[in-house]
Amino acid sequence: MDKIAHDVGDIQSRLLDHRPVLQGEIRYFVREFEEKRGFRECRLLENMNKLVYETKEQVLPRCTKSMQANLPDALNQLEDVNHMTQRIQKRELEHQHSILLQEGTEKRKADWEDFLKEQSRLKEEVDEEHAKAVGRLSTQYSEMKKDHAKFSQF
Repeated sequence: MDKIAHDVGDIQSRLLDHRPVLQGEIRYFVREFEEKRGFRECRLLENMNKLVYETKEQVLPRCTKSMQANLPDALNQLEDVNHMTQRIQKRELEHQHSILLQEGTEKRKADWEDFLKEQSRLKEEVDEEHAKAVGRLSTQYSEMKKDHAKFSQF
C-alpha cells in the first residue's frame, strides 16, 4: 500500500505540479534574453531614450523658435493669396454677369426685331384692308354719283 501511495504521489506531482517545467522555461527565457542577445534590447532602449531626450531638449525648442519666427510671414502670405483669390473670383463673377447681360441684350434685340417684323406685317394687312375699303367706298360713291346724276337730270 505504501508503494501505491508513493506511485500515486509521483503521478500527481508529474500531472499537477508544473513548477519544474516552468522553472525550465524561465531559465531558458533568461538565458535567451540576457546571454545570447547580449543586452542588445537594453542598449537599443537606452539609445532611444537618449534620442527622445535630445529631441525634447534641442530639436523641439529650435522647431518652436523657427515656427514662431516664420508663422506670421506665412500667415501674411496666406492672407494676400486669399485676397487675390477673392478678387479673381469677383472678376469672374462680374464677367459671367456681363456675359449674361450681353446674352439678355441680344435676346431682347432679337425679340424687338421679331416684334417690328410682326408690326410691319400687321401694318401691311391693315393697309390692304384699308385699300380694299377705300376701293369699295370709291365704287359705292361713284355708283351713288351716277345714280345722283340720273336723278338730277329728271
